Amino acid sequence: MNIQHLKIKPIIFILLSFFSISLYAQDLKHPRYFMQAGPTPKDAIPYGNNAKAGRYLNTGKAKIYYEIYGKGKPVVVLHGGIVGSTQEMGQFIDSLSKMYQVIAVSTRGHGKSEMGSEEPSYERKAADINAILSTVTKDSVTVLGFSDGAYTGYFLAAMHPEKVKKLIAIGAGEWKQGFRTFNNRREVLFQLDSLYFKQQLALSPQPERFDEWLGTLNKYYSSLNIGKEIFGKIQCPSLIIAGEKDQNAPLETVLAAYKMIPNSQLSIIPNAPHPAFLVNFSAVWASMPPFLEK
Repeated sequence: MNIQHLKIKPIIFILLSFFSISLYAQDLKHPRYFMQAGPTPKDAIPYGNNAKAGRYLNTGKAKIYYEIYGKGKPVVVLHGGIVGSTQEMGQFIDSLSKMYQVIAVSTRGHGKSEMGSEEPSYERKAADINAILSTVTKDSVTVLGFSDGAYTGYFLAAMHPEKVKKLIAIGAGEWKQGFRTFNNRREVLFQLDSLYFKQQLALSPQPERFDEWLGTLNKYYSSLNIGKEIFGKIQCPSLIIAGEKDQNAPLETVLAAYKMIPNSQLSIIPNAPHPAFLVNFSAVWASMPPFLEK
């Protein structure tokens, strides 16, 4: 565009800027999950950014944001890591909140939760969830976690067996150091879904620490080993769900975890990738009510 046009028609650019800001504000009201194919329906509950249901708890050098929906026995819902958000768990919250009290947590560094000053380890995240549970309910809970949230669930069940009545883990198997490369960077993530990350940084209380947070997570994930030491301590009934073609938690790692967890069941979703519930929710959900109600 010719620079002279900027001088001749400044009102056009003022209107365009206003229009862009308006669209951006609208996007914040209608959060999307990572790599979401279409727009979020206007009447959808803004999971992860819902003032009516949202609460904060300082769990130790970090304010953690969570939302509560429904009534009944408590179920904790935990999203995936780095590209994960409460929004991606929306279908589960919709379904579970009809029968249960759903406690949906944005884990450290995600959504409206602070990053804190400690390593974002699974022990730390499990401690965050335990603190929230101590505030919200006196009951033991069912935990439903996907990917990073599932590993947090594993650690919570192992560290605080009295708090976890049942565990549903989606897309999380045995973790051997070096089995994956972790080099998450801002520019790569924004290329995949820039609108999603613009939304998330707008929600974040510490957006200036995003690159630092990614680096810390890369280092932590690269150093991990999760096996019998954790899985063997899980006493509660556990349902392990995975997509047959999960690229992040390959089938052999899921089978290994299933064999190490004493009281576990297994559900494999045919031909499904890592976020199996986003491509075939009905198949994932079908295995859950029988497990929950037993």
